[in-house]
Amino acid sequence: MPLTPEYQAMLTQLAEQPGPPLASLAPPDARQMYRMMRPLNPDIALAAVADRTIAGPTGPIPVRIYTPAGKGPFPVLVNLHGGGWVIGDLDTADAACRDLANTAGCVVVSVDYRLAPEHRYPAAVEDSYAATVWAADNMAALNGNGRLAVGGESAGGNLAAVVCQQARAAGRPRIDFQLLLYPVTDCDLTRASYAANGWGYLLETDTMRWFWDQYCPDPARRAEPAASPLRAADLGKLPPALVVTAEFDPLRDEGEAYARALEAAGNRVTMRRFDGLLHDFFATAQAFPSSRAAFEEVCGHLARALAD
Repeated sequence: MPLTPEYQAMLTQLAEQPGPPLASLAPPDARQMYRMMRPLNPDIALAAVADRTIAGPTGPIPVRIYTPAGKGPFPVLVNLHGGGWVIGDLDTADAACRDLANTAGCVVVSVDYRLAPEHRYPAAVEDSYAATVWAADNMAALNGNGRLAVGGESAGGNLAAVVCQQARAAGRPRIDFQLLLYPVTDCDLTRASYAANGWGYLLETDTMRWFWDQYCPDPARRAEPAASPLRAADLGKLPPALVVTAEFDPLRDEGEAYARALEAAGNRVTMRRFDGLLHDFFATAQAFPSSRAAFEEVCGHLARALAD
């Protein structure tokens, strides 16, 4: 189907007032641009929002904890933000996390993992896994009911998939569900969705190449499962998954390839492609009706999965 009218209008406006390509910027400037694209929305009210730090492998990790209204206890979602492992932070994820907590009825632990190029692969993986262990170990303090999910958008979906593989290998923590939102699953930038959608739809091939160069400059290491989870030799015995893709997204095909590989390995998987939408559509869930419908569908699936 064609782009939704909201996204078509947005792309037309961006074409009339073009800015510098993200990949042409220094990382600090790219981060500032992304903050403008995903502003805070404190009007989404919750019972509590708390910033704190937890112990990480090389030092403290900032986290932000969102608690919905109600007595609880609630399921807990560890959220790993998007941004190509280079941009993104607690603030760029804030609106989506507030909305997730309210709409899915769960406590959300948002993780400010270390970013590249200051901290290259596998720093983000190490922090994401440590934060997931912390959430499992502190379930009662979080007013959690023992049900734990890990999820994220784009690079955050990559990290969520990797954390699930690492938790399986380590035997802890127990993860009940993985929410992979238009995830990066492979370092291969030649799939058909890159050819079809790699220019003109916000996330572009040049940007993804820049992200990989900042995050993992050694091409040989990009093929490691902790960087490209699709390349893991064994995908069996992983948590049930919802893998979400968007029609006009260069990452569409690798996300769907990962969903099929998970299913072939015997896991419970739902694959959902949202036609007419672009990468990063959670960013417009409070503004565009098409994104809102997709967001609410995903939250409903998450809530049901954690209620099983």
